[in-house]
Amino acid sequence: MRFLRGALVDSEPALELALARALVTEARGGGVEETLRLYRPATPVVVFGRGDTRLPGFPAAVDAARAAGFEPVVRATGGKAVAYTSAALVVDHVRHETGSIGGQDARFGRFGEMFVDLFRGFGVDARLGAVPGEYCPGAHSVNARGVEKLVGTAQRMVPGAWLFSSLVVVGDEQRLRPVLAEVYRCLGQEFDSGSVGSLSREVPGLDVDGVGAAVVAAYAAGRPASPVPVPDDLLEAARGLVDQHRVDQVQS
Repeated sequence: MRFLRGALVDSEPALELALARALVTEARGGGVEETLRLYRPATPVVVFGRGDTRLPGFPAAVDAARAAGFEPVVRATGGKAVAYTSAALVVDHVRHETGSIGGQDARFGRFGEMFVDLFRGFGVDARLGAVPGEYCPGAHSVNARGVEKLVGTAQRMVPGAWLFSSLVVVGDEQRLRPVLAEVYRCLGQEFDSGSVGSLSREVPGLDVDGVGAAVVAAYAAGRPASPVPVPDDLLEAARGLVDQHRVDQVQS
């Protein structure tokens, strides 16, 4: 497994999302069998799903995100709006696999249970499943005590490869709740701000670095996991995709 760690030097949120797409394209060709990338977001972000962009309230939701100090971007994977700050960890897992269009439910379950086991090791009452009123609802969210969401997961599948992306909220839940409430109000979607949780809310003292190290160890499962820089050709490919994730390009 190739291990890429850290935010990009020119860490524009749209470029981070574009890099995930470039990783899938690379894996599709079979040049690299498997890649794990972890990074701590450099700036607060609201990431909209493609479906959100077609709603009449989308421009107002974008304005609400910006007014709260969050950069709005659009992701390639499915789902609804999410928000995060530098008190979060984004995990992109990409693999070359024949017949990758199937198997998504098994991956949701397998990696969701991996996070549940990991968080229980921290002392969190972690469970797999959606909670009422959660942002970007999904049957395989990872939650605390059955009431507060901790991790959201999404997938992108192309012939020959898949991307499994996880957003782990380590802290700043109090900052996320109001911006998500306003974004969901603008979009006309149901949301309960009380459903937003974080690992540090459950176990004070947990931080992004410690959680990140544990996530890497869980994925590596005893294999070497030495980080390497993002290859220049991969970064250049991501720059060619970045406009597809910029809100201003979607709105134009």
